[in-house]
Amino acid sequence: MSDAIRLSRLAAIAACLFLIAAVVSACGSSKSSSASASSAPSASSTTTSSSGATGTPKPGGSLTALELGGYAGAWPAGLDPATNTNGAADQDQMNAIFGQLFQLAEGGKLVADLATSATPKNSGKTWVISLRPGLKFSDGTPMDAQAVLFNWKRDLATPCTCKPILPPVTSLTAPNPTTVELSMAAPNGAFQNQLLVANLNWIGSPTALKKMGEQAFKLKPVGAGPFTVVSDTLSNTLVLKKNPTYWESGKPYLDNLTFKATADDEAALEALQSGAAQAYDGMATPSLVSTYKSHFTTTEQPATSPYNIQLNTAAPPFNNLNARLAIYYATDASIIDQKLFGNQFQVVQGFTAPGGLFYYPNVPGYPTYDLNKAKQLVKQVGGLNVNFFTLASPVNQNFMEALQTLWKQAGINTSIHLYSLAGLIQQFDTKTWQAALQTAGAWDPAAGVGLGFRFLSQSPFSGVHDKKLDALILGGQGAVDPSARDKVYQQAAQYIAKSAYSPFLFPLASWNVAVHGVVGPGLTTVIPSVVVNTPPLWQDVGFTK
Repeated sequence: MSDAIRLSRLAAIAACLFLIAAVVSACGSSKSSSASASSAPSASSTTTSSSGATGTPKPGGSLTALELGGYAGAWPAGLDPATNTNGAADQDQMNAIFGQLFQLAEGGKLVADLATSATPKNSGKTWVISLRPGLKFSDGTPMDAQAVLFNWKRDLATPCTCKPILPPVTSLTAPNPTTVELSMAAPNGAFQNQLLVANLNWIGSPTALKKMGEQAFKLKPVGAGPFTVVSDTLSNTLVLKKNPTYWESGKPYLDNLTFKATADDEAALEALQSGAAQAYDGMATPSLVSTYKSHFTTTEQPATSPYNIQLNTAAPPFNNLNARLAIYYATDASIIDQKLFGNQFQVVQGFTAPGGLFYYPNVPGYPTYDLNKAKQLVKQVGGLNVNFFTLASPVNQNFMEALQTLWKQAGINTSIHLYSLAGLIQQFDTKTWQAALQTAGAWDPAAGVGLGFRFLSQSPFSGVHDKKLDALILGGQGAVDPSARDKVYQQAAQYIAKSAYSPFLFPLASWNVAVHGVVGPGLTTVIPSVVVNTPPLWQDVGFTK
């Protein structure tokens, strides 16, 4: 059974999570005309400073932005919100074409875009979404409540890993042209936050879809965002032009925006230096930061997703608690941070990070590095041979090799495997995988590649099958009050540590890069990472001269 089909069935049986974003502190929005979205929880956490590029963009100009091939630079299934299986990775492209109902802005503030508010009712079982009046898709048809209804029904019915996994939806209605109501069988206090990188946040033109058909629409979709599609070469180049009917007067600043896939951070550096590109979203090689900074505006974005070592507790050897504890005790996150990254990052013991909600770096009962204990446990279980995999990238490979070396000291033998995103998903689908280096966490733990995505029993990307943990995960997601959610998430973090389900390491930062003279929120200013990268607000990006 494919991941997509499994996910579609999950929506009928459990509440889960699928999104990322981070509330750091409620400060300025990039849109003076956007009202703050209701019911957005806030939290205090640290942010990293930007490189301080300033200036007001002027109308006009063409910009090419680079995206890492295999992740944000991959859209093999096209850009139809209902079927784009890489949806969370392709936020830049999706946001530019469709806009967003809600978006994360500077300072980690959740603000309205095409919508104006989201209000929970009935203890969070029902959410009321209000839209801006008079919105139109770029084909001239109304972007109204009926259009949202059409998209959401299609999204929820289409097998796709890009949708949030919600409690069973009991009703979906449009009481008037600017109001959508969604009701669920169980409370879901995190629903608004979950929208940020889910396909429900991207609304396509029903008229264009019906007229073009799905195959044509996924290559040249029609939305109400700041740009429209000129041409699309899958997982290679997406050429966009300014949408003259965009709702916000004077936006976007750019006349043309092109996204191009790049092989790696070094190739991106060469492209920027040669003038072939003017921006790069998601540079992740710490050793290149100084080089990038010497040539370009380079802005570190607050991380929200810690790296973790996922262990498959349903299959040997990690169905054995002692084998899992051996991995904990053999893993020294601090020494990896020191040797590979020069002590740049904050070691954590749970699924939150400094840029996100509900951050607590220390978890009571967390099994910390102890080589002697690790050796004893490896001996008790009769030795450990581990197949270990992750997403292919130079940084990840170095990370894996460092862990392999550490584990070898404890007598743990490790074979390393690197995959594209599609290949990585296939490994999870086998159900026989053993260990994976992944990220677990999000701006909101109930969203993105967050707590439920990595630990809920029904998630195809989880290695844990524990009803007690399920109850904590769903309890944290369901509560509307942030303080109540915080208490449940602390309990969940302690339970994961007690059960030795997944060692946590530290969040790796990413940097957004722009040539001098280009500015924009999330590109040259700080916005917390929404999944792994921070997607700039492209309608607000432009040239200052």
